[in-house]
Amino acid sequence: MAKKKRTRYVCSNCGWETSQWLGNCGFCARWNTLEEIAVEEENEKVQHRARLRQQDDSAVKPVSLDDIPVHESDRVMIGMAELDRVLGGGLMPGSFILLGGDPGIGKSTLALQCSSLLSKRRTLYVSGEESLGQIRQRAERLSIRSDSLRVFTETEIMRVIDAARSEKPELLIIDSIQTVYHSVLQSMPGTTAQIRECAALLMQLAKQEKITVVAIGHVTKDGDLAGPRVLEHMVDTVLQFEGDKQSHHRILRSLKNRFGPAQEVGVFEMDGDGLREVANPSELFLSEFNPHVSGNAVVCPMEGTRPFLIEVQALVTPASYGVPQRTASGFDHRRMSLLLAVLEKRSGWKFSDKDVFLNVAGGIRLTETACDLGVAAALVSSVSGRAMGEPAVLVGEVGLGAEVRRVAQLDRRLEEAEAMGFRHAVIPGGTAKADHKISVSTVDDVNDALKKCGMD
Repeated sequence: MAKKKRTRYVCSNCGWETSQWLGNCGFCARWNTLEEIAVEEENEKVQHRARLRQQDDSAVKPVSLDDIPVHESDRVMIGMAELDRVLGGGLMPGSFILLGGDPGIGKSTLALQCSSLLSKRRTLYVSGEESLGQIRQRAERLSIRSDSLRVFTETEIMRVIDAARSEKPELLIIDSIQTVYHSVLQSMPGTTAQIRECAALLMQLAKQEKITVVAIGHVTKDGDLAGPRVLEHMVDTVLQFEGDKQSHHRILRSLKNRFGPAQEVGVFEMDGDGLREVANPSELFLSEFNPHVSGNAVVCPMEGTRPFLIEVQALVTPASYGVPQRTASGFDHRRMSLLLAVLEKRSGWKFSDKDVFLNVAGGIRLTETACDLGVAAALVSSVSGRAMGEPAVLVGEVGLGAEVRRVAQLDRRLEEAEAMGFRHAVIPGGTAKADHKISVSTVDDVNDALKKCGMD
């Protein structure tokens, strides 16, 4: 008797399922994200029974919250300060980490360097994309020598799990989650069903065997992690590599972390010997800052728990065509349009007939509204052709009425500016602050801030 088959459609973005094909997802409303999956009912029953057996074997009884032991000392310090900071203090045994980023940005390099630094702990590196020879060549280039590092080239998830249970590593690296597959499922590797099932099995392995699992993930053309959105909810930590591949700078950001602060940032520099941590990112980002050139300003965003000093560059020129261009690199394009409208309406600076180009030096992306004042000053400096003169750090959010609003953790930003040798800072008025050696100018609106910077 032939096995009965059932077809279903699963959204590759959020994991929503339906029995018939639709143009867009009924949950996240994304278009053309439904993938057809044919699943044999008998195989589904076998998998369900296997999961029930595993759950019965690992079943535990409810306990009191006060009786649960907390061992922060169980964390494993990798030895790379920037990476340990992003992870919240090191690797937590039994955690599941998802590492994403553009192709060639350094994900596999970082994973191999971690295994080298953890030379006293057994590591299993599973690759579904490279051969043993290719991995050895990369290790030679990175000068990696580790007797505790075991390499395994396999893509079938059950064989990977069997090898992990046999080798009993403390760290398991999967390169990548899109290449592994479960032979029971009929779909191709990298599809929604395969990624979700393999991730669930790896999560189960991490919790049962207390193995730290690091899965490398691909990203889409939009920069999002490939696969269903449910994958990011399943894992404990999501790390994202950012930065331009043409630049030497790499930024590692924790988008999610159950064992530490989210949005923490680590800065690295890529060279011939691999990734090298940057101890003072502000010095790196300001290494080519020239205060005597118009259109330059310095802002101080908070990236996680640490402040950075970043250079913002603006170029405003007469429009060459009928419709002026608006280009922003490293800054929200819509936010820049809002600031241009405020400057034109409230301050009288005309941008409607000019091309505007904005760039954030160092390849970092500014998402905090505390950078608004610095961006506005850079735009006015470029359109007026006047440099700010004395280097100043500008901190503040700009409202629609051109008012400068307060920001959080201002004292830490001023301390960073002091440490980098700045003698002047422009901040929102009425902000409580501790005593600082840096000269502070408090402002209530954008026009006042421009006057303090010598651009009235």
